[in-house]
Amino acid sequence: MTSIKSTTRLQQSLVLGTLIAAGEAAFLLPFVLARVFRPTFLSVFEINNFELGVAFSMYGVVAMGSYFAGGPLADRFSARWLMAIALGATGLGGAVLARIPSSQTMNILWSFWGMTSILFFWAAMIRATREWGQLTGQGKAYGFLDGGRGLLAAAIASISVLIFSLMLPEGTAAITPEQRELAFRSVIWVFTGFTIAIALLVWIVIPDNNQSIKTPGKTKLSLDGIKSACQTPVVWLHAVIVVCSYAGYKATDDFSLLASDALGFNDVDSSSVGALGFWIRALSAIGAGFLGDRFQSSRVIAWSFVILMMGSLLIASGTTINVAWMLIMTIAATSAGIYALRGVYFALLEEGQVPLATTGSAIGVVSFIGFTPDVFMGPLMGILLDNFPGVLGHQYVFGVVALFGFIGLVATSIFRKIA
Repeated sequence: MTSIKSTTRLQQSLVLGTLIAAGEAAFLLPFVLARVFRPTFLSVFEINNFELGVAFSMYGVVAMGSYFAGGPLADRFSARWLMAIALGATGLGGAVLARIPSSQTMNILWSFWGMTSILFFWAAMIRATREWGQLTGQGKAYGFLDGGRGLLAAAIASISVLIFSLMLPEGTAAITPEQRELAFRSVIWVFTGFTIAIALLVWIVIPDNNQSIKTPGKTKLSLDGIKSACQTPVVWLHAVIVVCSYAGYKATDDFSLLASDALGFNDVDSSSVGALGFWIRALSAIGAGFLGDRFQSSRVIAWSFVILMMGSLLIASGTTINVAWMLIMTIAATSAGIYALRGVYFALLEEGQVPLATTGSAIGVVSFIGFTPDVFMGPLMGILLDNFPGVLGHQYVFGVVALFGFIGLVATSIFRKIA
């Protein structure tokens, strides 16, 4: 079988490009759609912030178990098979979403996506990226992955906002609920088609690196890697770092609604603010990757937590919240810190000297703990935003994010001393 290391430079570039496209496509329908179009999403589906948060939480509950199970799967089976199956199934869920289902059906759908995008997909993608990074450096590998995902998400978000605006009549303030729903359905179908197309691309491009062929003596799934990871202190610190980073990332779901509530932006303008973060993500993640290989990823993570805290505290204090250019600049700076963290936090696998053979299992442990904000941040944000209408709820949300930033900075400092 062909391995990533044995391919030509062109093939390596195609593999990375496909990993980037797949890494974003898996989460377009579950998360990106609501992140860019949150006010529109709530209006079309006739739900409140808490109900959307519950759907996210259902995703997170299923994902928690899937992280553990998915790690050994990634250590044993081909990333090509796992990722293609995951993307195809996730895309099929888009057909259900396009019917504008009830909140109960949404809970089932997000639970389904928690399985498809995590059990079969997540650890397989991270392992494949680490293997690719053996050629270029881990910081660059994960920086390119998340930065490329951000660039792709930015392009998709901007195009989807354009499609949405073109489907609306002139004068967006006077649109009817039916017109809004029709335009939003079009965006859902664009996301669905893209996800299924990337499933086919994964099948064509990603090498069929069947792990059971590489280690014929081990043909069964084993929990040995999970046990080893749980006994490693840096893995637990790594998990805390990811928790705090990911809590900040979940708060980016609030940026478009913040622009709507604080600045009075309409559906299109508030969606544009949501799309802005994706462009910042590309620059921040790639830049963090290069800096991580030069100065150590853990040091870049510490700097990024400082930026995250400062930006979140500015929003929480209300200092910049009612002036358009100040708020947008604060959102941009906070996004830079958040996406720099995402760009390099899995590079800590190498810095913490986690064996390559048990990468999938270590990812399972780190992700099981690290992505718990999928369970609690959605409902928590919903409670704060619904119970404290207007800008006050947003201030409370980012006060919580600032606290997570501080905890993450402390955990990073301890990680650096141990690793």
